[in-house]
Amino acid sequence: MGKQIQLARKRRQISAAELAERIGIARSTLWRIEQGEPGVEIGLVFEAAVLTGVPLFVEAPGRLAAQIDRVDDKLALLPASVRNTSKDVKDDF
Repeated sequence: MGKQIQLARKRRQISAAELAERIGIARSTLWRIEQGEPGVEIGLVFEAAVLTGVPLFVEAPGRLAAQIDRVDDKLALLPASVRNTSKDVKDDF
């Protein structure tokens, strides 16, 4: 689930710092979630999943290995990090 959260975060162009702030955790904890470390509280993982749009339940558990492989392939194609670009919008006409 951690890699799915990472993929969804990058697809939505949300930086790790921004998502961690929205969840109320440190970036290092988000990194642990995205790496799938077992010591992270499950509630934090679920909150990260909900905020990134990752479904919490898989229809067929047997398809999980194939789904993980597809997520790994997609992550390999995305940039390693996402940065927020804070540009001032000049909407004076």
